[in-house]
Amino acid sequence: MSGRRWTSPLRLRRAPGWERQRPTWREARPAVIAGALERSAARPSGNWYVVGASRAFGAADRPHGRTVAGTEVVLWRAGDGALRAGPGACPHLGAPLRDSRVVCGTLLCHWHGLALDGGRRAGWDPYPVHDDGVLVWVRLDAVGGEVPLGRPVVPVRPAPGSAVDAVFTAVGRCEPQDVVANRLDPWHGSWFHPYAFVGLEVVGAPGGGAGDDAFAVEVSFKVAGRLVVPVRAVFTAPEPRTVVMHITDGEGAGSVVETHATPLTSPGDPRPRTAVVEAVVAASDRRGFALARAAAPALRPLMRRTAGRLWRDDLAYAERRWALRRAGRFPG
Repeated sequence: MSGRRWTSPLRLRRAPGWERQRPTWREARPAVIAGALERSAARPSGNWYVVGASRAFGAADRPHGRTVAGTEVVLWRAGDGALRAGPGACPHLGAPLRDSRVVCGTLLCHWHGLALDGGRRAGWDPYPVHDDGVLVWVRLDAVGGEVPLGRPVVPVRPAPGSAVDAVFTAVGRCEPQDVVANRLDPWHGSWFHPYAFVGLEVVGAPGGGAGDDAFAVEVSFKVAGRLVVPVRAVFTAPEPRTVVMHITDGEGAGSVVETHATPLTSPGDPRPRTAVVEAVVAASDRRGFALARAAAPALRPLMRRTAGRLWRDDLAYAERRWALRRAGRFPG
């Protein structure tokens, strides 16, 4: 026994009527958001793109197809469990390798049986791939055009085995910058998501005392009725297509929510599509959290459902931003 007295993470808080909330539009200055977005776009990504949840690539007998920035990609697990990745078209006659089979870790094209083990073969050149245990990344140097990095810019997370993670994916008609801009506007939380947040206050922003290009917020997450969980969180953008929320104080301190925006269509496409891949990595120092880790398979669908409700609204926000920019009418 540690002797630590148990305290409930829940608090009672009466939320004001939606229309009686304190307006935040004066604080949510377009120049602040645009400046943070511009600085994030200048940070190196090393040409790495998130393609999905690590556990989504668990099957060892079949490949997986993805499209990133108009580039067809195939991924599969080799015999040792490591991921392999490369162009999605067979170099022989262009067969879709996503429809082929994996036999003993080797990808066999279903048109003529060309065998690919993940190395260079018959004009097929592999792509670097990274599995961080939560997400899978692929490096596309011809698309990114940056100086390549050996590894993606993976945010700091709770120690492996100490957390419960879930990954939600949705697709919207917008560009990655519209998704990132949404996350760099924390002021919209209580107004746009009143079912999820109460009393969100931005207590630090770039140019407003944060000093490190971060947005700090104090907010209560709604649980049920008047029951809430208050926390302090910090938002940062470590690379052009990623925004990370770290919970720094309160229940779940050390937990992170990573939002990754992966372009699906080619740059300049008149009808862009972007995948939002959001990883929630929840941790707690409470002794009872071991039960949550044991129940992770049952918790993950609930965590994805919560993220999905928020992103139903936030993708509408991002799509609206893109439509206004396309029409030359975006005010920011």
